[in-house]
Amino acid sequence: MKTKLALGYAFLISGLIVTPLSHALPKLNLDIDKITVSGLSSGGFMANQFHIAHSQWVSGAGIIAAGPYYCAKNDISVALSQCVNKVTTAFDLEDIQSLLNEYQQQGKIDDLANLKNSKVWLLHGKLDNRVIAPVTDALHQQYRKWLSEDNLKFVNDKDFAHHFPTLNKGNACDESTAPFLGNCNYDAAGEMLSHIVGNLNPRVNTPQGSLHEIDQQDLGKDAAQSLADKGYVYVPSSCERGESCTVHVSFHGCNQNATAVEKAFVENSGINQWADSNNMVILYPQTKKSAFLPLNPQGCWDWWGYTGDDYANNKGPQIKAVENMVNSLAHVN
Repeated sequence: MKTKLALGYAFLISGLIVTPLSHALPKLNLDIDKITVSGLSSGGFMANQFHIAHSQWVSGAGIIAAGPYYCAKNDISVALSQCVNKVTTAFDLEDIQSLLNEYQQQGKIDDLANLKNSKVWLLHGKLDNRVIAPVTDALHQQYRKWLSEDNLKFVNDKDFAHHFPTLNKGNACDESTAPFLGNCNYDAAGEMLSHIVGNLNPRVNTPQGSLHEIDQQDLGKDAAQSLADKGYVYVPSSCERGESCTVHVSFHGCNQNATAVEKAFVENSGINQWADSNNMVILYPQTKKSAFLPLNPQGCWDWWGYTGDDYANNKGPQIKAVENMVNSLAHVN
């Protein structure tokens, strides 16, 4: 298969045409005046960080099983003792708010007033013991201070484990195992996108668009050094033909990148089914594992500071890399 990819063939996998890295993306007609983001676990933390960093740009965020902004406080020991499966001390959200005010004054995040009109959808499964309820509750409490009540939705009454719930893909709903998709008869992708985007056409049963491999080092530029060499972009047929399309960025969780689960997440979360019928290009950026500095053995997005002190604001390398990718897809830079 690798030989054929090198020769430039496309393969039909789970209804998607997968285009090799050597094939350039078609020139896309993207409206990136506003974008939306989502993520699971470490990807949820990153979706939140990207949202806060670029609240003038990001109009909506869907976050599954993640905690409050700057929960780890640039310290892996705090991350492990406070932000995952245990909470040793009460969250000091006012202290984090003070940091956000400093970031805003320094131009490291957009004006927090932008958040008032954002749409945010949060999910925490009742069976999730990897990121426990008090952690996600703190994120909900944080967003309640910034958003109007109608714009914030928190789903926390479902018997889901730690995964991305789907209609019919993945493992048992009460299991949290690779590829961290839950067969729960629940369309998390649709529930999320319906809230943060709104006015959607019904999903298609089988995506008919193309899944393209992209060169993250090229599109993400120097900021992409902590990311994998390749990422993915799902392009609906309508967008391939040049129709105007929006952009949604989907951040995978730890141990859920392509190295760990191949294309299971990018093909089976259910997001592509909604993208197809709603002229929505989906960017699936990918992390990479590292056993050396910067230490990242599970291929997580940086929500504790392994890429530097500014990891959670618009100076952070991963946030900047994804920004560069979106702009590159739209031929802005």
